[in-house]
Amino acid sequence: MDNITFKQLRNMTEEQARDTLEAIRWNGQPVCPRCQSERAHKLTPKGDTKTKVRAGVYFCGNCRKQFTVTVGTIFEGSRIKIADWLMALYLMCSSKKGISAHQLHRTLGVTYKTAWFMAHRIRLAMSERPLEEKLQGTIEADETYIGGKEKNKHANKRTANNRGRSTKTKTPVFALVERGGQLRAQKVPAVSGNNLKGIIREHVSKDSTLVTDDFPVYQGLEREFAGHEVVDHSTGEYVRGDAHTNTVEGWFALLKRGVVGTFHHVSEEHLDRYVDEFAFRYNNRKIKDGERAIEAIRNSKGKRLTYKETIER
Repeated sequence: MDNITFKQLRNMTEEQARDTLEAIRWNGQPVCPRCQSERAHKLTPKGDTKTKVRAGVYFCGNCRKQFTVTVGTIFEGSRIKIADWLMALYLMCSSKKGISAHQLHRTLGVTYKTAWFMAHRIRLAMSERPLEEKLQGTIEADETYIGGKEKNKHANKRTANNRGRSTKTKTPVFALVERGGQLRAQKVPAVSGNNLKGIIREHVSKDSTLVTDDFPVYQGLEREFAGHEVVDHSTGEYVRGDAHTNTVEGWFALLKRGVVGTFHHVSEEHLDRYVDEFAFRYNNRKIKDGERAIEAIRNSKGKRLTYKETIER
C-alpha cells in the first residue's frame, strides 16, 4: 500500500483498519515478529462454530508462537482501536504545526490521557533511526532555544553580543539542514563548541560546506570541512550570496509556532520527541499526507513505549 486518504480512514471499520495495517506492514506476507519467519498463517475457527479465535491472530510454523500485526510496534498492548490509531497517525502526519492531545481527544472520542499517550507513541515512530549516509553539499547549522517566558528571554546571556541566547528558562535545540535535502535536529544539554562540533562531525560529510552565523562556538570548522561560510548577524548581515541560514531558521520558526500555538507548553523532558515529530514531517515534506502516515507506520517496527516510561521521564 502506497497511500491512504482521510476519507478512507473516516469510514473505515475495525476489520478494514486491521487489514490496512497488515497491508502496510507485511505487503501480503505475514512475518513473525519474534523469529522473522514467513511460515505463518492466519488462525480461523474450525468446524465447531462455538470456537472463538481472536481477530487478526496468526500462528508461526517456525517458533510455534501466536502473534498479531501490532506485536513489535508502537501499537502492541494497546486497547485502542486500530482505526483510531490510523486516524491519529494521519492527523499528526498531515498537520504542519502538529495537533494537540486535546484536539486528538476531541476528534477520536478518547480520554485526554489516552490521546496524550498515543501522541507520544506516534512521535516515537517518527524518530529517525541512525543513518549510514551523512549530510552532504551545503549544510546550514544553527541553534535555538525553546520554552521559557518572554520576560526572561534575555536572562543569563551566553554571549557578549546581546543576541539573547539564554539557558535559564529555555532548552537548546541544535539543527543541521542539507540544502534541498534532509534535516537532523536534537535537544542538546548545552551550547558549546564540543557539543555542537561533535554533532556536526557525526552527521556531516567532510567534503561539505557549512554555513553558520558568527556564534564563536563554530569557529575552526573550515579546518575540518571543505568550507565554512559565516553570516555576521551582529552587523545586520543575513544573506551574502548563497551564504545564509534561512532554511534552518525557517524550520525553527515552524517548530516554535507549533510549541506556542498548538501545544502551548512543552516540557524539557519531552522536547526531544516533539523535535523528532517536526523533523519527520520536514524530511518527508515531498510526499502526500497519507504517504507520510504510511512511512510512520513502517517506521514503528521495533519501537515500544509504555505509559510508565513516558511519565517517568
